[in-house]
Amino acid sequence: MKWLLPYQISLLSFFTILNCMQTATAQNKSADSLLYKLMEKQAPLFEKILEKNSSLGVQIIYTEIERGKKGKVRFTDHAFNLNDQQYFYPASTVKLPVAILALQKLNELKIAGLDKNTTMITGANGDRQTEVCNDPSAADGRPTIAHYIKKILLVSDNDAYNRLYEFLGQEYIKTSLHNMGYTDVQIIHRLEISLTEEENRHTNPVQFMDSAGKLIYAKPAEKSKLAYAERDTKMGKGFLKAGELVNEPFDFSKKNRFPLTALHGVVKSILFPQAVPEKMRFNLTAADYLFLQKYMSMVPRESVNPVYDRAIYGDNYVKFLLYGAAPTAAQPGIRIFNKPGDAYGFLIDGAYIADYNSNTEFMVSAVIYCNRDEIFNDDKYEYKTVGLPFMKNLGQLLHEYERTKVRKKAPAFSPQIIHYTD
Repeated sequence: MKWLLPYQISLLSFFTILNCMQTATAQNKSADSLLYKLMEKQAPLFEKILEKNSSLGVQIIYTEIERGKKGKVRFTDHAFNLNDQQYFYPASTVKLPVAILALQKLNELKIAGLDKNTTMITGANGDRQTEVCNDPSAADGRPTIAHYIKKILLVSDNDAYNRLYEFLGQEYIKTSLHNMGYTDVQIIHRLEISLTEEENRHTNPVQFMDSAGKLIYAKPAEKSKLAYAERDTKMGKGFLKAGELVNEPFDFSKKNRFPLTALHGVVKSILFPQAVPEKMRFNLTAADYLFLQKYMSMVPRESVNPVYDRAIYGDNYVKFLLYGAAPTAAQPGIRIFNKPGDAYGFLIDGAYIADYNSNTEFMVSAVIYCNRDEIFNDDKYEYKTVGLPFMKNLGQLLHEYERTKVRKKAPAFSPQIIHYTD
């Protein structure tokens, strides 16, 4: 199966857009009323969101995409409650920039024989570090950067993210993103495994081997000397620790930070690399962009390497916006290029949605807080009753608006093609 790939070639003033988005506030009904008005028209679906948007921590960025002559593109961004100083735990969304940076680092190393498909052996340098010499989910059993990225984008695999985090290290991640203008981003720990701040500063030794087992490149074990920006981020009224309730706010000060504006910007730069200033582009090849776009939009059943159980990983397993992660088939003709996340009651998704049947396209990123009792680690989060319905309804609302609005020019998707086979 193949689908047309949206690929732009115009240069736009990204910083102007970014500044407009950052100045939006919780009172942006008058400053940018489009999202408010659209939700207001569907009051039965969004009444609680509009009434309780502050307590629910709702933030939305919606981008209209207008196609012009000679492939030029104009973005119009709309924001609802956008506030990059309002912390939310970014969960798995941090995996997207780490996956991208892994490809970038390979390009910067410029070592013959080293690419995303080279065998990657992860060693250990400490009691809490773990080794990886093979990957049973790969057809040939070899762990590679390409295979890790596939697992991250297809099913949001935590171990795959951890291996790329260890390959890059805190300092490379921070320096690369901050140099691009993402100065509020902090990606400073692995996921799923509980390590101390000091242990997360230490990253494993990594070796890359050719098909004959000859060493191509070795990255030694490293310790990050990164000085974090100080934060005092405490939330909620309690948390569970070792099964016991602690009646005090949970401290997120040393947790990852990835504001919604940054997530939206990273997704935009991968889908529209030529439409952002050169400083905001990752150092990627055309093949890298195509690879990322393919697996951001592929559904698990289309993957033959790795293979996923369809009973567990449905088409919409990681598609929050538009589908609400419902275990149903994806709509024919629609592709969602996205990276979501959920943890500690926060539900986030950043997506570019293309409907090839109706020639419509748009971008939307959103976050909502689903922790009514304000207790963390109790697994009593309202993802299914509040968060996912909101994401589904928001995606459908914007999709319908895009389908029915009057356009000066319909999207002209480029002749580049993504083949959804491995």
